[in-house]
Amino acid sequence: MKNLNKFILLILILLLFSCSSEKKVSVVKEKSIDTQMIEAFEEGYKELENGDVLFAAKKFNEAELLYPQSEWAPKAALMAAYSYYSQDYYFDAEYELNRFLKVYPNEKNVPYAHYLLGMVYYERIVDEKKDLKPLVMAEKKFRFIEKNYPNTDFALDSSYKLDLIKDYLASKEMYVGIHYMKKNKWIAAINRFKNVVDKYDETSFIDEALHRLVELHYKLGLLEESQKYAALLGYNYQSSEWYTKSYKIFNQDYKSKLELKNEKEGIFKKFKKLLY
Repeated sequence: MKNLNKFILLILILLLFSCSSEKKVSVVKEKSIDTQMIEAFEEGYKELENGDVLFAAKKFNEAELLYPQSEWAPKAALMAAYSYYSQDYYFDAEYELNRFLKVYPNEKNVPYAHYLLGMVYYERIVDEKKDLKPLVMAEKKFRFIEKNYPNTDFALDSSYKLDLIKDYLASKEMYVGIHYMKKNKWIAAINRFKNVVDKYDETSFIDEALHRLVELHYKLGLLEESQKYAALLGYNYQSSEWYTKSYKIFNQDYKSKLELKNEKEGIFKKFKKLLY
C-alpha cells in the first residue's frame, strides 16, 4: 500500500510538471508576429537613444522583416536609415533610404525620406577642392523636393541648402580658376570665372570673379572686354575691395583712402622720430 501511494504521488508530480511545461510553451506560441515586431521596434528605438546605432538599425530591419505588411514596417525601414544617418554612416543610410523609396513609394513619409537622402549627400560635402559628386546629387535632390513638395518645411530648408550649395559650386569654380591663373592658363581661367558670373551671380564670389575677368582681359590686351567687366563691377559693387583692385588696374597712380591714411601715419611717425 505504501509503495502504491509513492507511485501515485510520482505520477501526480510528473503530470504537474508536464502541465507546467505545456503551459510555458503555449505562452511563446501565443505571442503574435505583430507583437514580436513591435517589441523589436521598441528595442531598436531604445538602442538608438543609448547610442548603439548599428544594433538599433539591425532591430529596426528585424521589425520590418517580421511583419512587412504592417503599418510599422515602413516606419521601421525609415528608422533604420535615420539610425545610420545620425552617426554619419552615410553610405548605409543612403542604401536604406533608396530601398525605402523603392519598396514604399506611396508611404506618407516619402517627402521626409527624400529630404533625409538630400541631407546624406549634403553632409558628405567636404570642401570645394574635393569630389563634387555628393554636392551635385544634393542639389538635384533638394530641387526635386522644392518642385514636388513646395508647401512643406522640407522645401523651405531645401531652398536654404540650395543657396549654400551655390556658394560651394562658385567657390569650386573660383578655386580652379585661380589654379589656372597660377599656371598661366588664361583662357581656361577666364572660362571658370565666367561660369561664376553667369551661373552664380547671387553668391559671395561674384565681385571677385568680375575683378579676375577685368585682370585677365587686361593682361591679354583685351581692353574693351576688361572695361566692360570693370563697369559691371563698379555699377553693382563699388564698395567692394575687388572694385578698388580693378580700378587700380586702369589707374596705376590711384591710391585708396586706406593707403593714403597709412602713408600719412608713416610720415607722421618719421616726423615724430626727428623731434625726439
